[in-house]
Amino acid sequence: MKKIILIAFILFCFIQAGLTSEISYDNSGFAPVYTVIDDAAYDIRYYSSNNFTGARINGYNAPIAYMTNESLKALAIAAEDLRKQGYRLLIWDTYRPQKAVYNFVEWINDPENPGDKSFYPTLKKTDLLKGQYIMEKSGHTRGSTVDLTLIKKDGSFVDMGGTFDLFSEISHPDYKKLTKTQKKNRKILHDAMIKAGFSGIDSEWWHFTLKNEPYPDTYFDFDIE
Repeated sequence: MKKIILIAFILFCFIQAGLTSEISYDNSGFAPVYTVIDDAAYDIRYYSSNNFTGARINGYNAPIAYMTNESLKALAIAAEDLRKQGYRLLIWDTYRPQKAVYNFVEWINDPENPGDKSFYPTLKKTDLLKGQYIMEKSGHTRGSTVDLTLIKKDGSFVDMGGTFDLFSEISHPDYKKLTKTQKKNRKILHDAMIKAGFSGIDSEWWHFTLKNEPYPDTYFDFDIE
C-alpha cells in the first residue's frame, strides 16, 4: 500500500511539473520592434549562419524581431533614454520559437556537426548544455527577453569588449579585464535597460528580460515570418 501511495505521489509531482508551463502558438500579444522603435538596427543572427551552429535556425523564417507588447513598450523607454545620450539599439535576438531551442539541443547532441567553434573557443560543444549556456527552455521563448547592444546614431560600432553569444567569461557583465571605455559602454546599456524595467543576467552582458513579463509560464512556438 505504501508503494502504491509513493508511486501515486511521484506521478502527481510529474503532472504538476508539466502544468507549470505551456506551449502556445498565439502571437496576438506580440508585435515587431520596428512598429514601436523606428530607429533600431538589426542583425538577427539565428536567421543567418552567423551563429554558433553555423546554420539558420528553425522557426526563423524572416529577419524580424518580435516581442510581447508589454516588453516592447518598456524597450521603447530604454531606446528613448539611450537616444538622448547619442545611441541607437542594435538587436540580435528577441522572441525565439521553442522549435529553435530544440534545434540548439539537437545540434549539441550531433557529434558530426561542430558548428562555428569561434563562439565557444575554450569549451567542448557538449559543455554548452551541461554548463547551462544553452537551456532546453529559454526565457526568449516567453517573448519578453532581448539580446542587444549599442551603436552610435550614425550606425558606427560601440566597443563592448566582446560579441554576442561568445560563450566565455568575457561575456560576463562584470568581467575584470575590460578597458574603462568598455566598462562604461556596458554600464550605459545596463543602466538604461534596468531603469526601463528589465533585469540582466550574470553570464551575458547583452541579455535582458522584462521583470514583470506578461507570460512567465508560457513558451511560444509560432514561426517568425
